[in-house]
Amino acid sequence: MKIRKKEIIDKFSIKHADSTNALQHWADAVKEAEWKSHSDIKVDFPSADYIGKGRYVFNIKGNNYRLIVVIVFITGSVIVDFVGTHSEYDKLKL
Repeated sequence: MKIRKKEIIDKFSIKHADSTNALQHWADAVKEAEWKSHSDIKVDFPSADYIGKGRYVFNIKGNNYRLIVVIVFITGSVIVDFVGTHSEYDKLKL
């Protein structure tokens, strides 16, 4: 899969250095993936959840952080939409 808008992750990692390894692990796994459906995602990330409108949320670093992406299966694209702390995620109006 191709990750778009990864700069959102990079900026977050600078502010939250303890997230860097977990986010890099996520990015490495996504780049190697060839997801065609929701069930393919669940094989690699069992805790990932579909939250509507093509968006998926991933728990990062033991659920300390949340990552929201839009996945376009037909193009093999994963577009980063949000990364933040769990409390920041809870304040989002999804």
